[in-house]
Amino acid sequence: MKIKSPVFSENQIIPTIYTCDGDNINPHLDILETPANAQSLALIMDDPDAPNGTFTHWMMWNISPQIKEIPEGGVPEGAIQGLNSGGRVGYFPPCPPTGMHHYYFKIYALNRKLNITPNISREELEREIDGSIIDKAQLVGTYQRGN
Repeated sequence: MKIKSPVFSENQIIPTIYTCDGDNINPHLDILETPANAQSLALIMDDPDAPNGTFTHWMMWNISPQIKEIPEGGVPEGAIQGLNSGGRVGYFPPCPPTGMHHYYFKIYALNRKLNITPNISREELEREIDGSIIDKAQLVGTYQRGN
C-alpha cells in the first residue's frame, strides 16, 4: 500500500496553498495498491513537532477501499471526518508557530468499516482501528512559515 501526492514528494515542502498561509485546503492524495481484502480505509494526519505534543490535523475513516484519491479540498463520498486538535471536524492546515515541522499523512487499510461518531479523539480512533489494520502507508511533508 502507498500514499503519494502530486503536489509534494516524501520529506519535501507542502505548498503554501495547503497551509494556514494559503487557502487552508487539503492537498490531493493518491492511494495506491490497497489490499483486495480491505473493507475500509482510515487516514490520520499529524504533526509530532508541535510544541505541546503531537497535533492531529485530520482524521477520516470509512473511506471506500475502491477510492484511489482524496481530491484537493475535498473528501471522498461516504467518508467520515473526525475532530482535529483544533476542536473542529475536518482538515486543519499546517501552521507551525516556529521552525520546520513534519506532517505525517498515514493511511490504514482495515478489515472492517467503523461504527464511531465524528467527535471521538485520535486516541479513540487508534484504539478502534487497532487489531483491524491489514496494511498501512505514510507520506511525510514539511512546512515552515515564512518560506
